[in-house]
Amino acid sequence: MQTDTCDTDFDALALTEEQARERVLTASTPVAGSERCLLTAALGRVLAAPIAAPFDVPPHRNSAMDGYALRASDQSPDTPLRIVGRSFAGHPFDAPVRAGECVQIMTGAVVPAGADTVVQQELTTVDGNALHLQRTLKQGANIRHPGEDLRRGQSVLEPGRLLTAADLGLLASLGLGEVDVLRLPRVAFFSTGDELRGIGETLGEGDIYDSNRYILHALLQRIGVDSVDLGRIPDRRDAVYAALDDASAQADVIITTGGASVGAADYVAHALRDLGEAEFWKIAIKPGRPLNFGRIGAALFFGLPGNPVSVMATFALFAAPCLRRLRGESVRPYRRLHATTRDALKKTPGRTDFQRGILHTEPDGSLSVSSTGLQGSHVLSSMSQADCFIRLPREAGPVAAGSTVDVVPFADLF
Repeated sequence: MQTDTCDTDFDALALTEEQARERVLTASTPVAGSERCLLTAALGRVLAAPIAAPFDVPPHRNSAMDGYALRASDQSPDTPLRIVGRSFAGHPFDAPVRAGECVQIMTGAVVPAGADTVVQQELTTVDGNALHLQRTLKQGANIRHPGEDLRRGQSVLEPGRLLTAADLGLLASLGLGEVDVLRLPRVAFFSTGDELRGIGETLGEGDIYDSNRYILHALLQRIGVDSVDLGRIPDRRDAVYAALDDASAQADVIITTGGASVGAADYVAHALRDLGEAEFWKIAIKPGRPLNFGRIGAALFFGLPGNPVSVMATFALFAAPCLRRLRGESVRPYRRLHATTRDALKKTPGRTDFQRGILHTEPDGSLSVSSTGLQGSHVLSSMSQADCFIRLPREAGPVAAGSTVDVVPFADLF
C-alpha cells in the first residue's frame, strides 16, 4: 500500500536523521569474500588485496624531451657532435654513444648506453650529420631514471580503495589485466500494493503504475550492487511474508517500498516484527518519516515508504550509505553548500525537511536555489526537475526569500 504519514509536530519517539543514519551504519559491515575481475569491469569496485609494483617504473632510462642524447663532457658550443643514429619510443638505438657522438631521441625513448644527458632540440641546430649546441646543460638533464615513479615491490594500491579510471590505467601500466575486488552486496527488492500495475497493463480506477521498482533498479545500479527484482507483491499477509522469507534467503539486504507504516494493511512493518528484528521505524524527516529498519535472518532490511519521492529521499539518506559500507567503501557525510533561496519556503517545525530545488550559480560566483514548487511526496516530476535538496533544520519554521539555506547536490547522493 503506497501511503505516507501526514505531517505532525515534534514526535519524541522519532529519531533524528543523524541518529537513524548512525544506527544504520553501526549495523553495516563490509560483505565477506572477493572475486577476480578483469580491469575492464573493475571501475568503481573496491580493491580486496594489496598491489605491489612487479618492476621498476619506468623500467629503463628514457628521455623527457625530444632532442639529442649525448655525453655531458662532450658539450661545447664550438665543437659539433656527429649524429650517429636515432632512438624512438619502441625503437631504441642499440649501440653505445661514444666520445664526440650523439643520437637523436624522442620523448619516452630509451637513452642509449654511454649518453648521460639529453639536450632539447630547441637548443640545437643541425647541419647534415653535425649537431651544434647553442648552450650546455648539466649532466643528467632531461633523463628519467628507472624507478622514479615506482620501485619494484613498492606498494601501489591498498585494500579498500574504490578503483578509479586512473587506478585502472596504473594497473594496466604494470601489466596487470585482472585484480581482486570485494564481492558485491546482493540486494533483493520488491514493491507492495494492490493498486500497483505494471507498464503495459490497463489502469483501473484508483490504480497507478509501479514506478518505485524502476527507481530502485536505477539507484542500485548506480551504486553498484547485485540486485534481484522480486516484482510486485499484493497486500496480502501470506504473500508479503513469503516474499520476505524468500528475499532473506538469497540477499545481504532487502529493500521494499510501501507498507512501511503500522496500519492494518501495512504487512511489511508487521512482518519485520514477526520474522526478524526491528531497529526503528520513525524518523523526524520529510519526506519519508515511516522507514522500517532492522534485520530478517542474516539480511539487513529497509522498508521504505510508498510514495516515490519518499523512496528516493530515504534511499539516499539511509540505504545508500549502508550499501556503500557493505561494498567496502568509506562513508562520509554528504556535503552541504550554502545558497540564497529565491523563493519563500513553507516549513512546519518538527521534522528536517528535504525540499526539491534547482541550484544556480550567480554572476559573482555565489549560489542561489529555487524551489521546484509543490513538495508533496507523490510529486515525482519535481525530482526529475530538481538537482538538489534544500535541507531545512528540524526546528525551523517558514523561510523567507533571500535567506541562506543549506543545499545538498543530488550528485553527492544518487
